[in-house]
Amino acid sequence: GLADAGRGVGEGGGGPGAGADGEGGDLTGRGGWGPGVLTAHAYLGGAGIAACLRAGADVVVTGRVTDAALVSGVAAAHYGWPADAYDHLAGAVVAGHVLECGTQATGGNYAFFTEHDVRRPGFPLAEVYADGSAVITKHPGTGGAVTTGTVTAQLLYETAGPRYLGPDVTARLDTVRLTGDGPDRVRIAGVRGEAPPATLKVGLTRIGGWRNEVVFVLTGLGVEAKAALVRDQMEDALARGGRRPAEVRWSLARTDHRDAAVQEEASALLRLVVRDPDPEVVGRAVSGAAVELALASYPGFHVTAPPGKGSPYGVFEAAAVPAAEVPQVAVLPDGRRVEIPAAVPGRRHEPTRGPAPAPTDPAPPPDLPAPLPPGPPRRAPLGAVAGARSGDKGGSANVGVWARTDTAWRWLAHELTVERFRQLLPETSELTVERHVLPNLLALNFTVDGLLGEGVASQARFDPQAKALGEWLRARYVEIPEVLL
Repeated sequence: GLADAGRGVGEGGGGPGAGADGEGGDLTGRGGWGPGVLTAHAYLGGAGIAACLRAGADVVVTGRVTDAALVSGVAAAHYGWPADAYDHLAGAVVAGHVLECGTQATGGNYAFFTEHDVRRPGFPLAEVYADGSAVITKHPGTGGAVTTGTVTAQLLYETAGPRYLGPDVTARLDTVRLTGDGPDRVRIAGVRGEAPPATLKVGLTRIGGWRNEVVFVLTGLGVEAKAALVRDQMEDALARGGRRPAEVRWSLARTDHRDAAVQEEASALLRLVVRDPDPEVVGRAVSGAAVELALASYPGFHVTAPPGKGSPYGVFEAAAVPAAEVPQVAVLPDGRRVEIPAAVPGRRHEPTRGPAPAPTDPAPPPDLPAPLPPGPPRRAPLGAVAGARSGDKGGSANVGVWARTDTAWRWLAHELTVERFRQLLPETSELTVERHVLPNLLALNFTVDGLLGEGVASQARFDPQAKALGEWLRARYVEIPEVLL
């Protein structure tokens, strides 16, 4: 298909060029992944891309590779890095991670967006150097901005601890150093690399079941009483329907304002979400019950959309498989098929900056900065002194929080503990929360396991990808030293 067309890109008057492709990683036919699994794809690295480019390809079509491999594979081909040049590869992987979400590195979705013109942010690019360092920039004249803040935000996005595991290398995020290199230029240097893990991540997809949702609008006085009434009525209808859905979830969003001048601002939203393996259980049994209440429930009854019959939802899960068991082949421009060996942990390319512990060794806890001396506080939103960016990884969420000055870091590192995080975001209070400290970035990275249920496709939460979780955290009020405000 596309790969064959790419190999012929230079033929038939299409202009100069040679195409190649990478194969392997589709493990669906291997089986043994569990009931209902539809696809199983291993995340491959940049080695196959590098092999194709070294053979003269101008276009490489791949299967599932990591996002960062699109940069690290090109850099490895250009500079001739061997597979064990871990520091070099780690630097390119970090640059690739910054680029992978496009304009999120140039001011898009940035906590301090009002400081820049981000109406049409330009796309980022990376100047990658022979030692693995890089400069993140953008084309002159394009909108947005490239600053240490925009790059920090993207570095923290959808990551977890100090070790960023990949098929080719383990990049140590706690070694990354960012410095300004001129207008709209940020240099990434000092990145340490370690051997990759012995396993590859495998993305599994399956149908999770059937889902339905009804959102009731509660306007004006007595919102809590109205919510209680319709909830009791719907629960009774579900009980009388023969079989209650496997999962029934209610949430009340108090979006209403007192004495509102606009009707929508006088209204709260009561959301009912049901899930079950049987489409009939979440279909008419739910939507019919909601419709039948239209003239028999609380005053002002209406819903945001006509109830439907329900729809299937997908689930993405991650598994692991030994890297040596995953075949990978590079199909070169001349049609030759070259096997790409799995990365072998244990060796390092010279020159190096010291020994590399295995990725399974726990990273030593970093030293925290000296706390600020006592001083008068003022109650203000956390976002007055800290930025944040959040995202999803399967059913878990991450929230990266960074300080903008060394002084603010001395406060943030001691103030925002796991306990304090849970207090500020009560939805996380019963979940596993881990805190990772990244002093070079003046940042903390929190992971919250299970917040997103079975992942984004299951829509278990109002914000199913946790995109705004960080902004919610920044909006929470805390006691901040006046010296920082």
